[in-house]
Amino acid sequence: MIIIGEKINGAIPSTAKAIAERDAEFIIDLVRKQEAAGADYLDVCAGTTPEEEKEALLWLVDVVQSVATKPICIDSPDPKMLVEVFPKLQKPGLINSISLEGEKCDILLPLLQANPEWGVVALCCDNSGVAESADTKVENAFKLIGKAAEYGITPDRMHIDPLVLALSAVGDSALQFTEAIRRIKEKYPTVHVTAALSNISFGLPVRKLVNCNFLTLCMAAGLDSVIADPVNRDVYSTLLTVEALLNRDRLCRKYTAAYRKGKIGPPKN
Repeated sequence: MIIIGEKINGAIPSTAKAIAERDAEFIIDLVRKQEAAGADYLDVCAGTTPEEEKEALLWLVDVVQSVATKPICIDSPDPKMLVEVFPKLQKPGLINSISLEGEKCDILLPLLQANPEWGVVALCCDNSGVAESADTKVENAFKLIGKAAEYGITPDRMHIDPLVLALSAVGDSALQFTEAIRRIKEKYPTVHVTAALSNISFGLPVRKLVNCNFLTLCMAAGLDSVIADPVNRDVYSTLLTVEALLNRDRLCRKYTAAYRKGKIGPPKN
């Protein structure tokens, strides 16, 4: 399972405060904790106003790269911003994100074509918004994979996000999402399918309970990438447990090693 650490994002109030105050130590602590917990990529998103985003994002990139050993998943809703910030990035990572909205593909796919070591997060939405049905999610995924192929970008470089809607608003959201995973992986087995895990539980109590059970369903359907908090013991414990149950962890070695290190299960006093 590929883990994209979600904590360096201005949409999170504590991180937004650190960005506004240029608190480098706070950001460095997030980098170190997420890497120690098993993150493969570090999502870096300023989450500020458009007028402030470039300065904030450049600052964030500098701070993260000063200590990070893992690559960055550079994140902005503005594709032109991603192009502007891209030259500052020191090692190949992920661009987050393209979609069928506006000119995102036209702007970012040439950048990916010119930098073949980079991957991309691709969101299954278009100008009409986020689809509820598996049919439309899958249709959008296939369109994105087809557009990428026009630029020589192979499916294995893509992390397709079918975009889960909040369960509190759409009762069959998880069912539609997992069906989309199955159908995408059936046609394109080398493509990665990812999920912003916490979106499913928006508006519900005991969100971690919903998130962890949703993660189990998604992994059983073929999910192999997740945007989540690796420091969250419940999420990480679920991830390793399900990998073992699905026979993706030979002799449960990763599971038992994580337990010995105190990374899963109840915290040891």
